[in-house]
This record gives sequence, structure tokens and C-alpha cells, in this order.
Amino acid sequence: MDDPAPSPEKRPRMASETPLIREYWAILLRQKWVVAGIVALALLAGLALTLMATPQYSSSARIEISRQQQQITNVEGIEKSDRTFDQEFYETQYELLRTRAVAERVARELRLANNLAFFAAHGLDPDNTPLLASNGGAPSREELQNREKLAVGLLLGNISISPVVRSALVDIGYTSGNPTISAQIANAWSEQFIAESIDRRYESTADARKFLERRLLELQEDVQDSERQLVTYANENDIVVLERVEQDGKTVASPTLASRNLSAMNEALNEAVAQRVLLESQARTGAGGDTVTNPAITTLRARRSELQAQYAQLMVQFEPGYPAARVLQEQIAALDQSIAREEARVRGSANDQYRAAVEREETLRARVNALTGQLRNQERARIQYNIYQNEVDTNRELYEGVLQRYREIGVASVAASNISVVDEAQVPGGPSSPNLPLNMLIALFAGFALAGAAVFTLEQLDEGIRDPSDITALTGLPLLGAIPTTDEEEEDIGQIIQDPKSELSEAYLTVRSNLAMSTNHGVPHSFMVTSSRPAEGKSTTSYALACVIARTGKKVVLIDADMRSPSIHGLFDMANELGFSDYLTGHEDLGPLVQQTNVPNLWLMSAGRTPPSAAELLSTDRTREMVAKLREQFDHVVMDAPPLLGLAEAPLLSRALDGVVYVIEARGVPTRGINMSLERLHDSNTNVFGAVMTKFSGKESSQYGYGYGYGYGYGLSYGREEKPA
Repeated sequence: MDDPAPSPEKRPRMASETPLIREYWAILLRQKWVVAGIVALALLAGLALTLMATPQYSSSARIEISRQQQQITNVEGIEKSDRTFDQEFYETQYELLRTRAVAERVARELRLANNLAFFAAHGLDPDNTPLLASNGGAPSREELQNREKLAVGLLLGNISISPVVRSALVDIGYTSGNPTISAQIANAWSEQFIAESIDRRYESTADARKFLERRLLELQEDVQDSERQLVTYANENDIVVLERVEQDGKTVASPTLASRNLSAMNEALNEAVAQRVLLESQARTGAGGDTVTNPAITTLRARRSELQAQYAQLMVQFEPGYPAARVLQEQIAALDQSIAREEARVRGSANDQYRAAVEREETLRARVNALTGQLRNQERARIQYNIYQNEVDTNRELYEGVLQRYREIGVASVAASNISVVDEAQVPGGPSSPNLPLNMLIALFAGFALAGAAVFTLEQLDEGIRDPSDITALTGLPLLGAIPTTDEEEEDIGQIIQDPKSELSEAYLTVRSNLAMSTNHGVPHSFMVTSSRPAEGKSTTSYALACVIARTGKKVVLIDADMRSPSIHGLFDMANELGFSDYLTGHEDLGPLVQQTNVPNLWLMSAGRTPPSAAELLSTDRTREMVAKLREQFDHVVMDAPPLLGLAEAPLLSRALDGVVYVIEARGVPTRGINMSLERLHDSNTNVFGAVMTKFSGKESSQYGYGYGYGYGYGLSYGREEKPA
């Protein structure tokens, strides 16, 4: 036997990264009919559903949801007017728009429980719906409740809330089979949502009002008790408050009667002291009394000055004894006496005023001392008085605060809604669905999605080897070559292979070249071709390798050892009368068993007659003896062996040959089946030279499409549907 080929572990492996796009393209080509079929079915289904669908009409109303509610008055509500709501506020409003409470209000407002047109707009026929069927009379309360529940469910299932991006606007849309009903429900939904918002706000303040009313009564009693204690304590301690000075609702000053009297008495005492000091100063200087400004003295002094002037004038002309002069002297003397008497009287009055001022000062000083003592006693009592006063202020402040909050709740409950209708819904002029272009586009995408899922499933279920580059990784065998698929008839394959310029011939020439490198002396002297199951192309491969080797000038004999299903003689258009089975049964002369073919340097030993048990015939050493005899006459012995799965012939035949060429059909036997077959060969210590992939479509490969398109461009075009070789 020839030297064994190097083990797969020792062979250099050239790993090449395949772009994903090429792998996906190869998968698409492999499953193109599956994809096309599923997409076509999806488009047909979309078209049928569109044509059969009931027209639907959509109408929408637009509302504005403000961040702050509008106030009728300027009174600040419970929540601060400058509060800013974040996105959570709007998300809450959107969810409130979809609540069952709003749907129930719409159903009650429009009386949908009794509106059969509403149910008909949603495809509910009264004749086919027991709940809507008429019994000749008015429906009962229970039936109305059930109808209302059904109506609410339909409303919630057909309402759509669509916020306008980057705005406070929201579109409320409704879809049904009746355009008028769609518009009515869209408008009613916006109105009832506003009413629901107002009711919810009013109900939320009801509990607060009740609580504040109870709290106001309690605080009112506290204010009355604290004021009563304050007045009682003031009466007991003679504290008379004239007025209170308040700041920020608290008493900051409260002057009493005693303090006010002390202040007045102190001012009077200061005035008396000043008057007494003035009179005392006048008395000491001798200028007591006001003789200069006294009217009587002033008049007398003026008269005396006149008389003196007249007397001086007379003295210019007359002597002092002149009678008129003496009369003037007497009058002047009388005036002097009158002035003296008046000045004496004025001075006496000043002394009396001084004494009176002293007495008044002493009296006022005594009164001030008394009031000072009384005020000291009251100031000590004012400590407790202030405590009572603070308690009164605190209770009053609490009472006023709660009262203000109570008023605010009352005002907030009548505040205008922060939701307003911008555009009312109008009756649509045409149906919104079915939309044929849109439905077909959706069907197209759905078809591609289903096709992708189907292709993925098929690819996962397909455990066969699809790409020649996967053979070594999955089986451990070296790749001898990949044979492209062809759509030619089986009887024409022989002629195609014999054409050196054909695609198949070129492919098998590559296999022969790689096979020559599997041993140290070139192409093995004897080898057989087998596969895992029938119809994988092993007979064609053995025929082609024999022809290619014979073309190099070597004498080759091709043995058809598949006695169960012989086929090699058909490729040569020769008879199958005597052959391999005849030698196994005792025919000693190989001459009649080997036939000359029309291919130069190539002979054929057909399978011969079909024996009852081929495995029993192969259990002897006749095969080994026959191969040894043929080696003496021929350079190479090529044997077409039966498949491995389920049959025992191939391992028995391999013992008489140098090795095995294993044929693997592209996308054929699962990998586990191939490995099971190879294990049988390994168990019989058979040398496997490598694997040949048959029925390979280069366009479905991510790596081999370009190679075959360029290298095998003489005759056949690949990429056609594969056909069993």
C-alpha cells in the first residue's frame, strides 16, 4: 500500500475571514425561492385583508394642557403659582386621558348603551350579539349596565392620545366605522376630560375644607381662652392698656395707663422746675416782676415823658416859677408816684408766683414718685402679661393662617380649568383605513421578517455542509476540491467530463492534482470513492477521476464495486454481463472481466450480476488478490464503492486499497452522519486521502463564487439548480 497521507492536523490550514455581507448574500441565494414565496404570500395576504377590511373613519380634537391653572381671582391657591411642572406632569395627564373614568363619562354623556349605531360602527351586529338583541321592550337596568361596560371597552380600544412634540398640545383621536360617531366621541372625550379634571380638583379640596373647618373651631376656642386669661390678669394687676402696636401679626408694644400718666406727670414736673428756676433767678436779681412790659407802667412812663418834654420846652423861655411850669412839675411828680406804686404791686405779684411755682413743683414731684412706684409694680406683672399676650398673638396668627387657607381652597375650587379645547373634531370626509399602500408596505416588511425567520430556521435545521471551507473544520478531512453543480442530463455528464475545457473536467483535474499531493509518490496506486449515502455523486467522481488520470498517460482500471446499484457501465454505454461479482464468486481469469473503454488508457470492470449477499462475498480475501493482480497490469486502480451508511461493503473493500476519497454532497448529509461514516472507516484503519464536495453552487458560497466564475468559464455556467449527478 502507498504511504499514508499527512494527517489533517499536520496540514497547513489557510483561514480566511469571509465578510458577513457575502455570507448573508450566499444564504439569500440558497433560500431565494423560500424568501420569494413567503414575501409573495405576505403581499397577497395584505392585499386580501385590505380589500376585505371595513372602512374606518378617524377624527381628532386638539386640546391644550397648561402647566398652571387659570385663576378667576388674584388669590393664591394652595399650590404656589410659580410652580413648574416637569415631564411627569404631562405624562400623568396623558395617562389620565386614557382612564376608564373618562370613558364612562363619555358613554353616559352620549347614551351609548342605547345607541345601536355606535355598536354597529365597531362591527357588532345586533342580530349576532345577544347583548344587543332586542326583546321587544326596553332593556333592563342590568342589560344597560352590561351594554355600558361593552361601550366603555370599545371606547378605550379605539381612542388614541397623541401628544404634539415639544408643545402642550394633545390630539384626541377616535376611529370607528361611522364618521359622525367618531367626531362626536372625540369632542365628547375632550369635554369630559375637562369636566373630570375640574371634578377631581373639587373633590380633592372637599376633605381639606372639612379638616380646616374643624381646625378653625379649635383655634377659635384657643384664641378666646387666651384673650380671656389676658384680660383677667390685667384686671387683677390694674394693667390698663390704652393701645396695641402690632407688626407682622404680633404685638410689639402696648403702653398702659400708668406709663402714659407717668409720662404726662414727668413732663409737667419738668415745666414746673423750669418756671420755678426762672422766678427764683428774677427774685435774686431784684428784677422780679415784669415792669418793663407791664401796660399800665408803660402808659404812665409814656405820659411822664411827654410832660417832661413840655417842661423842658417851657424852661427855655421861662423860669421854674412860671405857673405853667409849676403845674407840669406837679403832674410829673404825681406820675412818678403812680409808677412807683405800680412797680411795687408788680414785684409783689412775682413773689407770689414764685411761691406758687415751688408748691406746684413739690406736688408734681410727689405724684411722679407715686406713679413711678406703681409702674414698677406693673412692669413686674407685665412679664406674665406678655406671656399671655404672646399666647394670644400665636393663637390668633394660627387662626388667621388657617382661615386664609380655607379661603384659598374655596377660591381654588372655582378656578378656571387649565385645559382648553383648541380645535374641535370635524366629521372626516373619507376613511382613514384601510390604506392600501401602507398595508402593502407593512405586508412587505412582515413578509421579509417572516422570510428571515424561516431562512434562519431552515439554516439552523440544515446540518449539511454548505461551503467547502467548512469541510476541514467539521470533519477533519483535507479538501481535495469542489465540483460545481450542473443541470445537464445524466447521460451527457460522461461527454462533459471527457471535454478537457469543460467546467467539470477542470474541477476534477484540480481534485486529481490535490490527490497527487496526498502521498509521497503522487496519485495513489489504488483508491476507492465512497460517500455517506447514495446519489451524492461518488460514481460520477470515480468515473471523472479515472478519466482525468488516464488523460495523463497512465493505464487506469475503473472497478464498479457497487453491486447493489451498478451505474458506471452506463456512463461508458457498455454492457454489464461479467464483472466484479463474478470474480468474487470464483472466476479466475480477469481478461473477460476487464473491458476496453472509448477513453484512451482506461479500462472498466463492471459490477457484474447482483449477488444475493454482497457483504459475504467481500468478507474473503478475493478482493485483495484481485487488486494485486490488477496492479501488475495497470498503473492505477480506481474503485466505485457502495455508500457507508447502513451498508458493510465499503469498510470491507477499503482493506484491499491504499485509501479512500470521500464524497460529500453540498447541503446533503448532516455533519453528524458524515462523521459517523468516517468513524466506520477509521475503525477499519482506512486511510482517507480527503474529501470532494459535489453539487456545489458557487454563487451560494461566500468564498468560492469568484474562483469558479473566473477559473471555469470555458463551458458550463454554474449557479443553476443542482441536480443529482
